[in-house]
Amino acid sequence: MKKPWAGRFSKDTSHLVESFTASINLDKRLYAYDIEGSIAHVNMLAKQKIIKKGEAKKIIQGLKEIKGEIDSGKLVFDISDEDIHMAIERALEKKIGKTALKIHTARSRNDQIALDERLYLRDEIKDIIKLIQDLRGNLAKLAKVYIDVIMPGYTHLQHAQPILFSHYLMAYTEMFKRDMERLKDCYKRVGILPLGSCALAGTSLPIDRHYVARLLGFKEVSENSIDAVSDRDFILEFLSTASILAMHLSRLAEDFILWSSQEFNFIEINDAFCTGSSIMPQKRNPDVLELMRGRVGDVYGNLFNLLTVMKGIPLSYNRDMQEDKKPLFSTIDTLKPILNILAVLLQNIKINKEKMRKAAEKGFLLATDLADYLVLKGVPFREAHGIVGEIVKYCEKKGKTLEELSLEEMRGLCDLIGSDVKNVLNVNKAIVRRTSFAGTAPKEVMRLIEKVEKKGP
Repeated sequence: MKKPWAGRFSKDTSHLVESFTASINLDKRLYAYDIEGSIAHVNMLAKQKIIKKGEAKKIIQGLKEIKGEIDSGKLVFDISDEDIHMAIERALEKKIGKTALKIHTARSRNDQIALDERLYLRDEIKDIIKLIQDLRGNLAKLAKVYIDVIMPGYTHLQHAQPILFSHYLMAYTEMFKRDMERLKDCYKRVGILPLGSCALAGTSLPIDRHYVARLLGFKEVSENSIDAVSDRDFILEFLSTASILAMHLSRLAEDFILWSSQEFNFIEINDAFCTGSSIMPQKRNPDVLELMRGRVGDVYGNLFNLLTVMKGIPLSYNRDMQEDKKPLFSTIDTLKPILNILAVLLQNIKINKEKMRKAAEKGFLLATDLADYLVLKGVPFREAHGIVGEIVKYCEKKGKTLEELSLEEMRGLCDLIGSDVKNVLNVNKAIVRRTSFAGTAPKEVMRLIEKVEKKGP
């Protein structure tokens, strides 16, 4: 099959070269965006009288028919087409004849692929934001149902202070909110029209790039044609943002994996989201969560893949940049299923309230409350910290909890402690007392739940 650039060459392209350089097997998923961009481009060419209106009408009708044929699977791609741009152009030539060759006027595959990727990524970012919204909504629903469940909070994976389970869940809604904000910010820089930059230097033809931008819904037009065709920052920014999102998803999966173990037994994951062992009949493995955690490595790898590709490329376009699609598509294909399944998995877990509560009564979780109690009696916090440290050491020696100490024992260690200390050494009251803005008190947790609910899932 004759190449569009064959005039310069005296030999046909080797089949080995065709196979090595072709991207059609990857970029064929961009076909709808390629056609959308081509229709806008052709409308502009006709508006500017670069081609005739009748020619534009014929081309656009042909492109719409080709889209239908690809949608239905009727049109089969060939590796000799090299990429989606040439595949569509050749299909168009077969359909309408030589008029199809006018479609490439005032553009290059360099600015064409940059446009296709931007159109594609705009839609994917919107989809991912919606999936995150759904996930946040399900976290808020779960938090509302279990608003009264108390559990130990951890630092260094050691018992720290009592918290509401709902407070823990809502921490992830905040992480995912930041992910949404980053994606929305990234979306602004994706929404810049590169088409019309041509190979790298623009064109002498009287095109109207701003008209094309309006047709395609772009708010900005690229300001430098060299940068426009060599820029993949918008993909790198997305991959970076996706990596942070993936990290958050992995941390949530890790917590649930730990908590579903017999050592914790805080939660039970529905059988529909677990698998068994081929040798141990008793096993219920949280494989779905483990695979979520494991696939985050792919997302990280995709970011470093493209950073490595781009780091040594001189301006402007180079064929290395064809490799940008693998990490982009892989990241999207990894993230979206994780977000989908995690949102549903949250609806299929059982919370072991009593187990969480009993765990919150171990490990001297109210030690800080006791120190704060002494602060209110005028003791400097550092001194109060030391006094309570001595009381905890005494408890460990006697094999008692703070709550099990008699008033006489406590007064023997600090004479400022009175009978009112019993109100302090109470897990329920300790939770309610933490009313500082964004603390774990029920009213503060409910404030955040309602805030998430108001914005919708």
